[in-house]
Amino acid sequence: MTDLLQRLTPRRLLQVSVVVALLTIVLKTAAWWVTGSVGLLSDALESLVNLAGATFGLLMVTIAARPADEDHPYGHHKAEYFSSGFEGVLIIVAAIAIGWTAVDRLLAPQPLEQVGLGLWLSVISSVFNGVLAWVMLRASRVHRSAALEGDARHLFTDVWTSIGVVVGILLVGVTGWLWLDPVIAIAVALNILREGARLVWRASQGLMDEALDPVLQDTIERTLARYAKEHQGREIVRFDHVITRKAGQRRFADLHMHVPGAWTLARAAALRGEVEQALMDAVPGLLASIQLLPTDVEALAVEDEGVL
Repeated sequence: MTDLLQRLTPRRLLQVSVVVALLTIVLKTAAWWVTGSVGLLSDALESLVNLAGATFGLLMVTIAARPADEDHPYGHHKAEYFSSGFEGVLIIVAAIAIGWTAVDRLLAPQPLEQVGLGLWLSVISSVFNGVLAWVMLRASRVHRSAALEGDARHLFTDVWTSIGVVVGILLVGVTGWLWLDPVIAIAVALNILREGARLVWRASQGLMDEALDPVLQDTIERTLARYAKEHQGREIVRFDHVITRKAGQRRFADLHMHVPGAWTLARAAALRGEVEQALMDAVPGLLASIQLLPTDVEALAVEDEGVL
């Protein structure tokens, strides 16, 4: 399965997402048209947001894949965070639109028509979205793609929206309570509003050079521990000032390696290269940068606006 996900690049999956979004727009709009359900209308509106999000995500993934250049020496990986944040904003806008429409319908309830056909159309579109979202979420972990994760979570909110709408319409059919349709739509709007806010927050953290997660940082520390050496109770090789960050699919680690001043530069550089390779083997996508220092020398900490 992992090999298959490796072949399914973020760009290819987002292209599929655009096609699926167009298909679900047609299906859900038809479901709303035949039933008149405001819940299904909210579902159709979110599919429009899916299309916009997938299209923007495709653009950002294309930009993120560009190699480093003179103006962007560290690459363009952070472009994916713009995609994730954009998806979050679109979800929030869709939630507000859904809630507004639902409140209006709550104040003026209307009977539903041809419920059976509308529900089938909604269910079919949800199956497409659910399968695609599951594949994209797993692929986002393999490729470490914020854009794929954002689109996948957006599609999952769409699936839950559809489930809520279908349940609401079924309850209306059983009870005859027309107010249930807009109430379910409001509940769905609140749920996807939460997901939208979460995506925006995650994107903002990525843009602000968030550190690697604790599991990866622990992997780095354990790898460095294999190269830390002692002689007669004294450390002759040690590491400090380990700083990590992530930018899209790329991960970075900067640190100092202290070695005895009597070592030749060739010996120290050889060990540094070995450590850098070990770190990059242990953490996929990591770019390690190690500064060499004599054992008895400490680097100066530069204070920047109160932060060391």
